[in-house]
Amino acid sequence: MTGRVTTARAARSDRASTTQEAILTAAERLFAEHGVFAVSNRQVSEAAGQGNNAAVGYHFGTKTDLVRAIEQKHRVPIEQLREDMVAHTLKSDAAADMRSWVACLVRPLTDHLSALGNPSWYARFAAQVMTDPAYYNIVVKDALSSESLVQVIEGISRCLPELTAEVRAERNVMARNLLMHTCADRERAIAAGASAPWSSWQVAGTRMIDAVVGLWLAPVTPDE
Repeated sequence: MTGRVTTARAARSDRASTTQEAILTAAERLFAEHGVFAVSNRQVSEAAGQGNNAAVGYHFGTKTDLVRAIEQKHRVPIEQLREDMVAHTLKSDAAADMRSWVACLVRPLTDHLSALGNPSWYARFAAQVMTDPAYYNIVVKDALSSESLVQVIEGISRCLPELTAEVRAERNVMARNLLMHTCADRERAIAAGASAPWSSWQVAGTRMIDAVVGLWLAPVTPDE
């Protein structure tokens, strides 16, 4: 009897996991293509093949909870890539190299997007969320709790001691927007079958590293 109960529970758990993954995938695609505000939980449930329109609420709670679950799904592998890069950088002569720290900022995202294959929706999803005041903190402020990301920001700052805290904060925002929205533009072009900038995510990463390094090294014009 105990064995049958255990088997039944495992089967229910598997079904729930499959349903949750279907909801996450459907929501990510719809949010990426239409924006978070424009998409209802009912539309997500229908796109995920769920007859019960309350499936999103049952499995995830509020729309904010759903957005956070999608972000967390991608943040974990991105974080792992960044932690590995940071550890390697700290153990090498690259710890004093500006470009190496910028690579730790860029490569985890572009490598993750490459691993997702085509189609993918994460870059467009994140870009949509970053521009929505209701969900901005999920992608931006929550990310700043990442120890490896803090290490990257500190590494870049050590390479540019002459910059004030104000200018560093400004350029952090600029670099984040450049990275996320450029990735979203490339992902969008790939999904549409259009001519995408750069031949691969690897090349895209290299070009964005070039651009972000240039952004950080740009002169600072005194206020008038």
